Amino acid sequence: MSSPNGVPTKITQGSGTKGGIGESTLRPDGTLKVTGEFAYSSDMWHEDMLWGQILRSTVAHAEIVSIDTAEALALPGVYAVMTYDDLPTEVRTYGLEIQDTPVLAHGKVRHHGEPVAIVAADHPETARRAAAKIKVEYRELPVITDEASATAPDAIHVHEGRDDHHVGHVAHPNIVHRQPIVRGDVTRAAAKADVVVKGEYYFGMQDQAFLGPESGLAVPEEDGGVHLYIATQWLHSDLRQIAPVLGLPEDKVRMTLAGVGGAFGGREDLSMQIHACLLALRTGKPVKIVYNRFESFFGHVHRHPARLYYEHGATKDGRLTHVKCRIVLDGGAYASASPAVVGNAASLGVGPYVVDDVDVEAIALYTNNPPCGAMRGFGAVQACFAYEAQMDKVAKELGVDPVEFRQRNAMEQGSVLPTGQSVDSPAPVAELLRRVKAMPLPPERQWESSEGADVRQLPGGLSNTTHGEGVVRGIGYAVGIKNVGFSEGFDDYSTARVRMEVVGGEPVATVHTAMAEVGQGGVTVHAQIARTELGVAQVTIHPANTEVGSAGSTSASRQTYVTGGAVKNSCELVREKVLDIGRRKFGSYHPAWATAELVLEGGKVVTDGGEVLADLVDVLGDEAVEVEEEWRHRPTEPFDLRTGQGFGHVQYSFAAHRAVVEVDTELGMVKVVELACAQDVGKALNPLSVLGQIQGGTVQGLGIAVMEEIIVDPKTAKVRNPSFTDYLIPTILDTPTIPVDVLELADDHAPYGLRGIGEAPTLSSTPAVLAAIRDATGLELNRTPVRPEHLTGTAPSTD
Repeated sequence: MSSPNGVPTKITQGSGTKGGIGESTLRPDGTLKVTGEFAYSSDMWHEDMLWGQILRSTVAHAEIVSIDTAEALALPGVYAVMTYDDLPTEVRTYGLEIQDTPVLAHGKVRHHGEPVAIVAADHPETARRAAAKIKVEYRELPVITDEASATAPDAIHVHEGRDDHHVGHVAHPNIVHRQPIVRGDVTRAAAKADVVVKGEYYFGMQDQAFLGPESGLAVPEEDGGVHLYIATQWLHSDLRQIAPVLGLPEDKVRMTLAGVGGAFGGREDLSMQIHACLLALRTGKPVKIVYNRFESFFGHVHRHPARLYYEHGATKDGRLTHVKCRIVLDGGAYASASPAVVGNAASLGVGPYVVDDVDVEAIALYTNNPPCGAMRGFGAVQACFAYEAQMDKVAKELGVDPVEFRQRNAMEQGSVLPTGQSVDSPAPVAELLRRVKAMPLPPERQWESSEGADVRQLPGGLSNTTHGEGVVRGIGYAVGIKNVGFSEGFDDYSTARVRMEVVGGEPVATVHTAMAEVGQGGVTVHAQIARTELGVAQVTIHPANTEVGSAGSTSASRQTYVTGGAVKNSCELVREKVLDIGRRKFGSYHPAWATAELVLEGGKVVTDGGEVLADLVDVLGDEAVEVEEEWRHRPTEPFDLRTGQGFGHVQYSFAAHRAVVEVDTELGMVKVVELACAQDVGKALNPLSVLGQIQGGTVQGLGIAVMEEIIVDPKTAKVRNPSFTDYLIPTILDTPTIPVDVLELADDHAPYGLRGIGEAPTLSSTPAVLAAIRDATGLELNRTPVRPEHLTGTAPSTD
């Protein structure tokens, strides 16, 4: 069966021996993307394909009394309608960590928008009309929307009868996971504090808001299997969850990465993958499913909203005595990545500071709100918002400069975290703060000119709401700590297959991994590594699929570290095999083959003194060298469920921000003028990509600070704004100047000394913006996002 049109073809890069590690090499997919020629998963097509459609629940919590599919099946052009009872195996649930999510709702629905039935038809409009003809009778149940309703003695269990994954340290079946972190004696330390500051904070539900909606194409194969072309973050994780539901061995579920239009954690969980495969196997025809934007808001997990309760103590000379906090994360109807989010929130909940006495508790709830899971910086983002607000409060009580106060308590290499883990790589927290504070400030009143006010520079922008009256400037600082890679004993590894051969009279390296390229630039870095290690001009990046071992998830800032490490490792082994071939062929002609340190450079074998020994074309001839190897970072261990102690994280990244804002205090409008950032990246493998990652993460943090929030009705648990009309994300007009100061302090444990960078700037940008708005207005502002009514005193008391 022919491959569908629109699947990305091989990407080849080549520029001599240039374009290696440390250079700002351009993305091979960049031109295609900016010109609109890149094939995303929603662009895929097959000549005889059907279109899939999902019927979703219209209520958040209800018993399913009946489902009538007769009218839908009778509609001309409809090939299949499936409900839970039509599933082919006894395995009918899936999940990242806990298999609690039904493929299709059975017995009851647990959140607004839960999949209830699926349809395949010969036209997308026919599929939509057929889904609308399915009659579902619901008997609504009370909704659980917060901690009080979830943990009340008489609370309905969101997952009744599914208590097998709960353990003794979890007090209620509606708590997915609980992680305490206890070190020292908080009560004793609090007695020594000259200042004690408490705060309660709310962090809103954020959407990943990727621009490419969930989509994929499932093609049935002649051997009874299926080939799924899919936009995802982790091919092998999808495979592990899909195959049992289909009743197929994993080798009969073939997966190829289709073009991904952004991810940010929202594609870690399954969306339409199983549904497309089920319909393809039922009908014997390829089935394509593409969500519209409305469906996308219901079809993937979001960032956990959180309530955070903090207490900080300090001595009058500005030293922290203790931190006590409780973090309550709303995981929604299904577990997704909630246990890992809890682990991050708890273990990083004190921030990048030295505190000997700590008492932290983090929990995630089951509710009837939308499911929440992975999003850039998960767990650490919510905590950073709260602990940085607290640091400003304590500094104000002490009458100390907020940056100086942070520096006085900043961790450094060798500091011990609240989990008991020593930080054994650079932790330049004080230096990052110094650098970001030293950056020149943008000029004030930039809107003023001889021709009059330039409203584009004012809060409200082109809405022309002010000419500068009542506009006040504020400046705020924040710094954060984020772990890199999977943690708590997870076997985090990646696989890379590297092949070297002569093609068309030129040595060519091919790199094949299952890494999901979601826009982060991994395909660029892999080619850079191959050029550096193998000294060849031409590097071909093979399309990612499950024909090679797992690369793990494109998340947790881990891909350059782990899959980059695998590529480097495999390249080194290929290089040694190539040199062995050369020694075998030419060793008798020149003694340097046996005695010198040999490298591959510019398509040649060269001694460490620069002497050319042979051309790689002559060395390889018609031979090909191929290696597929795994690479693992050093092991971690689970946090103790009673004390939270343990070597839980493999690496840490740090970023600091200074925000400059201007606020119209009369209308509550905010313009973020600048978000300066300083970040340690260990080693900038591609400086241009590093800047892009830092600036992108910064803007996402800006979004949650002042505009982004999924609104869920507290009475019905229904989503009220599932569209980009009502859910606002920053555009280029909202994006401030983002100067970046990059440090390169190598981590000796990491390939090339690199440090994962993608998430850290998302942490500190949000609290920096809030700190700047507080500076401008004098308001406490204990929630995100800040809305105009919070700045003008018109917010309802229940908000």
